[in-house]
Amino acid sequence: MELFKLSLPTVEAVPIVANLPHSGLFVPDAIAATMTPEHLKALPNSDWHLDHLYQFLPQLGITVMQATHSRYVVDLNRAVKKPEFGSFWTSVIPETTAFGQPIYRVLPTQAEIERRIEEFYDPYHAKLNALLEGTRDRFGRVYFLDLHSFLGLITDDICLGNRNGETCSEDMIDAVARAFNRQWYRVVKNKVFNGGFITKHYGQLPDVEALQIEVRYPVYLKGSQLDQPQPPDWNVEELVRARETFEKIFAAIVGRLR
Repeated sequence: MELFKLSLPTVEAVPIVANLPHSGLFVPDAIAATMTPEHLKALPNSDWHLDHLYQFLPQLGITVMQATHSRYVVDLNRAVKKPEFGSFWTSVIPETTAFGQPIYRVLPTQAEIERRIEEFYDPYHAKLNALLEGTRDRFGRVYFLDLHSFLGLITDDICLGNRNGETCSEDMIDAVARAFNRQWYRVVKNKVFNGGFITKHYGQLPDVEALQIEVRYPVYLKGSQLDQPQPPDWNVEELVRARETFEKIFAAIVGRLR
């Protein structure tokens, strides 16, 4: 399977690139064989079905890059640093879930860890970097949206993160916040989720404004399915309604940023 899916604009392109690094669910057989069955089945804390929620983005002129592989294969939103294998919150390859539950029956060797980084992490970031640079060369500026979802830690609907003002202008974060507010979503800025490695790293590039957008699961998924030992369904009324509303929101964001 390809490491990512690239969806190009179906109308005139705008200087906005969206990235979905945690929505992939694929785990190669060799890695799956080493994982505990319950966590392989559940893949907890994935950004469930954001590809379906945001499927309209190319129709607004936005270029979209989406990871296909699970964050448990390699976490694209972590810096490659010691220890590469360890905490869910800091390591590029997590040893446990966010709740400290072990993921593996057989731990990967250091050679396997390095191979995963080389095979899955490096090519993804090389492509994302080239995509941002190409868009910047074409338009002179890029607005970069790193799209995620969550449950827990906070109860707000939407959390916007720009590393406390480091990765995008106040004009950009305010424009996005207003677009969500107009549709009655509860929006906060830099509250717990203030922007991960991707937002920080690419927000340092010249003429790139980077913003992380976190959406709470119940905004677009069926609440009764969120505590089950398997992924929630995507083909539900909640997602359809949210997608219709989000299309209006992102149309407003495009109109403001372009």
